[in-house]
Amino acid sequence: GVGPSDASPDEGVVEDLPLIDEKAVEQLAEGLISHYLPDLQRSKSALQELTQNQVVLLETLEQEISKFKECNSIVDINALFSEAKHYHSKLVNIRNEMMMLHEKTSKLKVSGINI
Repeated sequence: GVGPSDASPDEGVVEDLPLIDEKAVEQLAEGLISHYLPDLQRSKSALQELTQNQVVLLETLEQEISKFKECNSIVDINALFSEAKHYHSKLVNIRNEMMMLHEKTSKLKVSGINI
């Protein structure tokens, strides 16, 4: 026979749903918020700390980079100095040669040979 057990399980469910209690929804929402809020606040402060650390790290990196740039310019200056020393010694050699030539020519002049 067709008894209550033969009825489809979905039948009558809609009628059984109670009216949504707004107060209950509000309380549930508050409960959820109070449950997750501390974790979210902790995450927020952790993110803020991370951001601050990143800023500090970036500033430190910039300082280190500028130090390296200074080192490079010092290397350039050293190269310039060594080049200057090299040319200075060349100049000294030329001056010595000129003095020697001058002595030779004056000796020749003394000997009576006109140049």
